[in-house]
Amino acid sequence: MTYMKQNIVIWALNYSRNRNYFSMALDAIDQSILRILQKDALAKLKDISAEINLSLSPTHDRIKRLEQEGYILQYVALLDRKKIDLGLVVHCQVTLDKQTKSHFSEFEQTIAQFPEVIACSLVSGNFDYYLKLVTKDVETYNKFYQEKLAVLPMVAHISSLFVMDEIKTTTALPL
Repeated sequence: MTYMKQNIVIWALNYSRNRNYFSMALDAIDQSILRILQKDALAKLKDISAEINLSLSPTHDRIKRLEQEGYILQYVALLDRKKIDLGLVVHCQVTLDKQTKSHFSEFEQTIAQFPEVIACSLVSGNFDYYLKLVTKDVETYNKFYQEKLAVLPMVAHISSLFVMDEIKTTTALPL
């Protein structure tokens, strides 16, 4: 394969779990497009094209393909939580009383209904779930804790960590 150079893209088929078709691997141009859109989802096609040194039509086609193949899941607006009166961030470590499939499933279905919970991860270690919540203040969190989280029958232990200052918060994935 001596005819290949560094700037030639080798397309490999990767099965996409969320789609019923195969998708192509990302090349350097696709990655550049994704970096730009992570910084500004409203970036103009003209500006993206200029930055990646590609004409409008192929740039548009690449963005559409990235959307269709599930690399771009959705476009969202990032809100200033303090301006909408959600000044407190709390991380919770939750341990279930029994580590059974039914308890995991029931907990996950219930926690998905709580708008205060903005992230929930099943983890390994000394507890089962790691939650990230936003609330107005400690009193609002305490009400959530007492009336929603602690009353779940499968929950054995909750440890709450109150964020004093956010040093780094980003939604951009490293590409």
